[in-house]
Amino acid sequence: MTDPDEAGAPQRCAGLRRITDLDPQDFATSWGREPRHVPAAALPAPFADLLDTRAVDELLSLHGLRAPFLRVAREGRTLADGEFTRGGGVGAGVGDQLDDTALLRLFAEGHTLVLQGLHRTHPPVLAFAQDLAADLGHPVQVNAYVTPPQSRGFAAHYDVHDVFVLQTGGDKHWRLHRPVQPHPLRDQPWQDHRQAVDEGAKGEPHLDVTLQPGDVLYIPRGWLHSATALGGVSTHLTVGVHVWHRGHVADAVLDTARRALADLPAQRTSLRPGVDVADPTDLADDLAAVRAALLDAIAMVDESAVAAHLAARARPAQRPAPISPVASTQALHDGPEGLPVVPRGHLRATLEPAADGSVLVSRAGRLPLDPTEAAEVGAWLASGEVAVLAPDLTRRLVVAGVAVPVQPPSA
Repeated sequence: MTDPDEAGAPQRCAGLRRITDLDPQDFATSWGREPRHVPAAALPAPFADLLDTRAVDELLSLHGLRAPFLRVAREGRTLADGEFTRGGGVGAGVGDQLDDTALLRLFAEGHTLVLQGLHRTHPPVLAFAQDLAADLGHPVQVNAYVTPPQSRGFAAHYDVHDVFVLQTGGDKHWRLHRPVQPHPLRDQPWQDHRQAVDEGAKGEPHLDVTLQPGDVLYIPRGWLHSATALGGVSTHLTVGVHVWHRGHVADAVLDTARRALADLPAQRTSLRPGVDVADPTDLADDLAAVRAALLDAIAMVDESAVAAHLAARARPAQRPAPISPVASTQALHDGPEGLPVVPRGHLRATLEPAADGSVLVSRAGRLPLDPTEAAEVGAWLASGEVAVLAPDLTRRLVVAGVAVPVQPPSA
């Protein structure tokens, strides 16, 4: 059973509808093929609620963020962490916390600030990213680029993931050129094609556009791009979509077939004494036998085996919706009997058979259930609604991070 908040729920698509002027089905036809500029007037709402200048300053100076959550760059050079971090003072001696004094100086000198992982550290962005990931079916991460006036943060390059640029403040001029490496994989970074990228970025751009607050720019992976802030400070969110592709399907097919070969005694036998594994002719007969067995095994791989393999990779690619450990524990302390609970969002939960019942497998982990519990939990998850379950089951589901207590409204 799939979480009703997960990918492919056509009745929702709240995240996708916020950043494109196309119907989700129409957007799917252009996905990964062409960049697209969507002006703010064609969208339902601006993005100030996701990130504004005040939120940026609070993240940089009040939240105690550490170096992994910030990069600082200028003209393609990324600074070492030590140039903008220091200890947090008495009682907070971690030495790589952001130094807002250093950041003020660097930003005034023209450096771009890149707030990384906002889908983990900034609640409005976290909620949006989870909705968008559920709509797209692909994992999502979000960074923010804060660029001082008339500055270019990074030279022309391409990304190995699709990107949505959400302009939240100021204006930014973008130039996009056609790919020199179409649909690049994660092990095919632009630095491996630096000369071709430099040459490709010299020609007439395919798209030359200035983003204003509320605008969106969609950049499929592989498309060359560079940007320059105009006038005042420019702030935008970069939504990176780490797409699933057919290479992942091939990995799943080959891994399933390889494990099937391990069950065949003939494929586990030792090679003969005196074999030279560096000699192609010495391996010819064994290679022919393995190739034939592997082709047979690949032909036997079915969709359910591939889906199970990819599901195991998909679960940790996104986190479930946030929960409240303290408030949930207090609710259980007050008594689980009659406590209404709702399924935690974005769980991606499935019930898998086990020797003595079932195991609920989700982004929260694994939870054994007996047959009666499995039937009750399965129906509850499928409904996605608030319910009152048996007290012991309620306690187990809440502690496992599967159920969220529904707090009564304040008086």
